[in-house]
Amino acid sequence: MNIMKIRRFLLILLACICIPFSLWSNPIDGLLERICPGASHKFIIQLQKGENDFFELDQKGNKVVIRGNNYVNIATGLNWYLKYYAGIHLSWNGMTAQLPESLPKVSTPVRKETNLSLRYDFNYCTYSYTMAFWDWNRWEKEIDWMALHGINLPLAVVGQECVWKNMLAKLGYTKEEINKFIAGPAFLAWWAMNNLEGWGGPNPDSWYTQQEALQKKILKRMREYGIEPVFPGYSGMVPHDANKKLGLNVTEPALWNGFTRPAFLLPTDARFNEIASLYYKELEKLFGKANYYSMDPFHELEDAGSVDFDAAGKAVLKAMKQANPKATWVIQGWTENPRPEMIKNLNNGDILILDLFSECRPMWGIPSIWKREKGYEQHNWLFCMIENFGGNVGLHGRMDQLLNNFYLTKNNPLAAHLKGIGLTMEGSENNPVMFELMCELPWRPEKFTKEEWLKGYIKARYGTYDETVAKAWDILANGIYNCPFGNNQQGTHESIFCGRPSLNNFQASSWSKMENYYDPTTTEDAARLMLEVADKYKGNNNFEYDLIDIVRQSLSDRGRIVYNQTVADFKSFDKKSFAAHSQEFLNILLAQDQLLATRSEFRVGRWIEQARSLGTTPEEKDLYEWNARVQITTWGDRVCANNGGLRDYAHKEWNGILKDFYYKRWAAYWQTLQDVLDGKPMVELDYYAMEEPWTLAHNPYPAKGEGDCITVAKEVFNKVFKDK
Repeated sequence: MNIMKIRRFLLILLACICIPFSLWSNPIDGLLERICPGASHKFIIQLQKGENDFFELDQKGNKVVIRGNNYVNIATGLNWYLKYYAGIHLSWNGMTAQLPESLPKVSTPVRKETNLSLRYDFNYCTYSYTMAFWDWNRWEKEIDWMALHGINLPLAVVGQECVWKNMLAKLGYTKEEINKFIAGPAFLAWWAMNNLEGWGGPNPDSWYTQQEALQKKILKRMREYGIEPVFPGYSGMVPHDANKKLGLNVTEPALWNGFTRPAFLLPTDARFNEIASLYYKELEKLFGKANYYSMDPFHELEDAGSVDFDAAGKAVLKAMKQANPKATWVIQGWTENPRPEMIKNLNNGDILILDLFSECRPMWGIPSIWKREKGYEQHNWLFCMIENFGGNVGLHGRMDQLLNNFYLTKNNPLAAHLKGIGLTMEGSENNPVMFELMCELPWRPEKFTKEEWLKGYIKARYGTYDETVAKAWDILANGIYNCPFGNNQQGTHESIFCGRPSLNNFQASSWSKMENYYDPTTTEDAARLMLEVADKYKGNNNFEYDLIDIVRQSLSDRGRIVYNQTVADFKSFDKKSFAAHSQEFLNILLAQDQLLATRSEFRVGRWIEQARSLGTTPEEKDLYEWNARVQITTWGDRVCANNGGLRDYAHKEWNGILKDFYYKRWAAYWQTLQDVLDGKPMVELDYYAMEEPWTLAHNPYPAKGEGDCITVAKEVFNKVFKDK
């Protein structure tokens, strides 16, 4: 070890000893120490007043100065500096970095400001598809990520089930009845959205204890940054039997994809305000008050025609205002919601609408299949990006459409009440390029092209600009990351490997609305370019993550091509070609499994390990693992999976599940077709009977990556594309 390394080690050790977390002068120092021990000594943090949100970068001696009007904006400025001066990109795949001994200087002061003061994060679904089993260690990283990306208004619903448990007990429900109502860890999002009861439960007492403690830690850190949490408010959900149990006047909704839905207590019911008040009292007792509450009454409810929406809106708002007169109601702009009749008589400032799918189906007034001619009229709203559905794995984006739609808000009368942006993804930890682009939009007043922006992104992401890498990203940005206007598919182009086999496989899940919009061979071209220079980036975490993801996409796209060839062989009764192509398809699927084993982010073992780690007994660990396995496969029981169409909605192209779940379905299916070609009758496979055993199993899957990313990526790619 040379002198400089010894000196650095001693400085880091001294920093860790001398600056305990509790004594940091501000949350940015703590953030810097988590990024790189000793880093807080390299920066000067200055909190200053400002009319608009702003951050400034400056230099004082050998230290970088970061100013801002609040700590979130200072953190955003820090992220800007790290990316565009130091060539360091902090992302979900890596939230630590090795800062240089001497930081690059800010030769000319920089100031960025925005009047888009609200930057929202999360969808209810994110809390189940991605965050169902997060512990404090993972949450701490996410809150840092939020601050670095300017997020100051996240949905904060961890522990909401604790509030309901206490509230229902006060209403006279027994522990057994409560357990039958509240869903299990992997399905809490759909319980909270009035879609189902009890599925995945019953939760043990320890679950409520640890989730309450976790939420308190989350809220403490958010408030240190000045982040405003959005709490789940009360809009009328009650157990489906509340009419019998409590004598309430409720709507009794139809089944949701085979699940029994909670009932909806009409806000005009005499006891609505009493029950709402009890809810807010129990919420405040556990977690305090918030200035924002999220409520989505009538969410995806088709039989609400007899409801007095005007009265409902006023009652929901009144109950919230009684809990906190300063509070704002946050509501999703999704399908029929918010019902125009429900919000027409509410005042500006009463509600904040999340235009949930602004990059594809904006409601706020520009052309789309969900366009509202008068937009949201007098109400404040946020321009949001969903990007991901079901937590599915796959490259995807709408770069041009995102930029066009966002900058159409400039000087548009229908956008007069635009207050900020939002990330409303169903699943997180994917496609970092799109979330990076979205989070920078408030700070870039002038429209730019994706090509211009990508030059800076590449240098920040990998620490250097590389022409070959740039060519690969240009291919992706003009192909798979540029889903065009008019294509309304929900999220990624799904992997052919993950759908139940048939002669007409296209989408894997029931609601993806996929349409072809890019040449599948272009991802092969991009992967080939990345592999050409891969050896130069050995050990570069961001490059290796992206390399695996891009090669993964090329294999997935190649699998789709081979699938179509195999089906054509069968229909042509070409037995020899069918045997060859069906085997090639299975080989690609297994190669994909091998590739994805190299990164923890693409292993089913990571998901299962997160789940099991929260259990305090073997029985609890098994329950949480069952939740984890079911959600990403059948989603529900036989009726919900098959008739409800929920199976494979949250499919994952991950190591482990590819080999042990998807491969077995495809191998069995190809064999039935081979048998037909050999003169045997067609057999209809019972897929649920094949799938359920995997959901009940407890065979271990490693969580950590195995093998060298670059070596394995080259080996797998060359094997799959050997004839090209």
